[in-house]
Amino acid sequence: MHKNTLNEYICIYPFNIFLFVYNFLQLVYVIETTNYNLTMNKLLVFAIFSIVFTFNGISQNISDNAIGVRFGSNDGFGAEISYQRALTDNNRLEFDLGFRSGDGYDGFKIAGLYQWVWHLDGNFNWYAGAGGGVGSYDIDGLDDSDTFFFIAGDIGVEYDFDIPLLLSLDFRPEIGFGDFNDDLDFDIALGIRYQF
Repeated sequence: MHKNTLNEYICIYPFNIFLFVYNFLQLVYVIETTNYNLTMNKLLVFAIFSIVFTFNGISQNISDNAIGVRFGSNDGFGAEISYQRALTDNNRLEFDLGFRSGDGYDGFKIAGLYQWVWHLDGNFNWYAGAGGGVGSYDIDGLDDSDTFFFIAGDIGVEYDFDIPLLLSLDFRPEIGFGDFNDDLDFDIALGIRYQF
C-alpha cells in the first residue's frame, strides 16, 4: 500500500482560515477588555501555531491507544504520564499528568491536547495540536498556593517502531493565567509510549 506524504495532500480550507481569524479576533477582544497584559510576542506565537492548525492532511493509521512517559521540563513539574487516544486515522487526543512532591513543594499539572498527525516518510510522522489545562501548587511553610490555567500548542515528530513502541520529540509553548504560571513558557520533551 502506498503511503501518501504530506506534500501530496496539504489543503488549506477557506472555512478553517475564517475560523482562525474569528477566534484570533475574539482572543484579542478578551485581552483588551480584561486588561490582561499579553505581549505581542505571545500573540505572534499564538498566531503561528493557529495557522499551522488550519492545515489538514492524510496520514497513515495511528494507534488506537498509547500510554507512556513524556520527559521535559514541564515548567518545573518534571516528567508526565501521557496517554493518547486516536479519534480518526489522523486525529487524536493526548492527556498528560505531571506531578511533583519534594521538600516543601507539592504540585500537579494536567494538560489535554487535540492533535493532527501527518505521515512524513517511512515510520516517521509529524503532528501539531492545541489545547490547555490546569495545575496547582502548594509551598509548605510559606502558606502559598495557587491554581492556574493555561492554553498550549504542540508540534513534534514521532517514530513508530515495528514493535508497539512510539518515540516522539515535541515542542510545546504554553501561555499561563495565574500567579504561579502567568507568562509564556516553552517545553521541549522526549516521549516514550507503548501502543495498544
